[in-house]
Amino acid sequence: MLSSKTDAAKKSLLRRVRRQRLKYIAILPSLVTILNGVFGFTAIIFAGKGSGTIPVDSKIPFFTFGSTTYFAMSGYMILVAMVADMLDGRLARRVKSTSSFGGQLDSLCDIISFGVAPAYLMLNVLENELASIGLSDETFLQRFVWLSAAAYISCAAIRLARFNVENEEDESAHMSFMGLPTPAAAGVIVSLVIFHQETISTLAIICALPFFALGISILMVSRIRYPHILNQYLRGKKPFSYLIRVLLLLAFVWWNIQVAMVVIFCGFAANSFMKWLYFRVPISRSIAKLRHKASHNNDNLIPAAQHSASMAIDQAKIDEQHDIAGGSVHK
Repeated sequence: MLSSKTDAAKKSLLRRVRRQRLKYIAILPSLVTILNGVFGFTAIIFAGKGSGTIPVDSKIPFFTFGSTTYFAMSGYMILVAMVADMLDGRLARRVKSTSSFGGQLDSLCDIISFGVAPAYLMLNVLENELASIGLSDETFLQRFVWLSAAAYISCAAIRLARFNVENEEDESAHMSFMGLPTPAAAGVIVSLVIFHQETISTLAIICALPFFALGISILMVSRIRYPHILNQYLRGKKPFSYLIRVLLLLAFVWWNIQVAMVVIFCGFAANSFMKWLYFRVPISRSIAKLRHKASHNNDNLIPAAQHSASMAIDQAKIDEQHDIAGGSVHK
């Protein structure tokens, strides 16, 4: 009797497992998502090769090198992964093939490309710079650098898990993000590394990296809303001024892509935070209330002034009529 109940329970469990088996997936969006993870893995490989310059005759497919360092190329691979991450979701929604499988696969690839790869890149760059100035034996600095990288990876994983739980497949629900998106957080670190490797090799940028990592880690798990750039500013019909802004931005990128990336990513991360801070700080709220009160008083003063003016006009008309009547009597 007991064995028959056990067998029935096993058969019921097997039926439920079979029902949950994945039979069909969207091929093209899944391939683009996997490319995201592959480029992130490639970034980790480049970051592990050190600060040397990539030789021109490197046998790496699809790429030609000259004076680019391995660290900078690692950053560029993360940027390419961002492009793949931007395309896969839009492609899946365009062909109406969004699924839970695609969302989970996207998050797994994102934690590689925008979680592990930027943290590992930052860790290697800092260790290399500390060794070059003779501080590689400083235990406190090494622990602080490791702590900032670990905090970044942990917050990126939490951010992605929260997004999976709260995400909606409808395109209209993707107008903003709750917390700094992981690609933007990775862009802050990557842009600073590339700027250091290819533009200005100063120690100040390297010293600021762990603090930037800790700051954007907090922003990732925060409840500050960040806009979806493509859906809010580039999708659909927009005013003509938007086109001018985009052209100016493209010209800025063409002029100096390293500086442009630092301004774009750091500005995006700081913009929503500054807005949130403006409305949260008591002084700012007091200023906003005073401005509102002043505008309200001005609105009240305008009808009063109009009423006084109309009364003065009416009084002038009455005086004029009296003058005319008086003149006729004298005649």
